[in-house]
Amino acid sequence: MKVEVLGVGCAKCHKLEELVKEIVQKNSIDAEVIKVEDIKVFGQYGVFMTPALVVDGQVKVAGKIPKEAEILKWLSA
Repeated sequence: MKVEVLGVGCAKCHKLEELVKEIVQKNSIDAEVIKVEDIKVFGQYGVFMTPALVVDGQVKVAGKIPKEAEILKWLSA
């Protein structure tokens, strides 16, 4: 599974990245977590607000930090 955290480096972007990595580790999920800071990539996904979370090429959320339970649901599907 490929998980991308889209963000240019704001505090919320860092928080989402840390949260996703923590959930992946805590639940032994086989996922590669990548931080993406290239604005061109954001546009390819149609994301105009950060932070955003993309799981296997699908945008799950943009513009906010989702609850831990939501992230776990997306990563466990």
